[in-house]
Amino acid sequence: PGDYALIFGTVWGPDDLPIYGIQVNIRRADQKKAKWHVYSNRRGEFGQRVPVGKADYVVWAETKGVKLRNGKHLEPSPKVTVHIESNERADTGLHLK
Repeated sequence: PGDYALIFGTVWGPDDLPIYGIQVNIRRADQKKAKWHVYSNRRGEFGQRVPVGKADYVVWAETKGVKLRNGKHLEPSPKVTVHIESNERADTGLHLK
């Protein structure tokens, strides 16, 4: 019952520093729409529990309307595929430009 896998990651800004408050979307690779939406914390980190079992998940940062202190807009992060085998933790990073 308490069995789950964890997708854990860090969102990095253009300056390679962790970035806070960025929406991270996660969906199964075989689905079109994001099933989970989480936000990066003050250390740029995010985590989402997903069901145990072999699956690929696509993870990306939503940057619409996000501005840096210098007024520049962020580009969306590349989509990253995370593979889950069973009840492990999978670590990833999202790099914004």
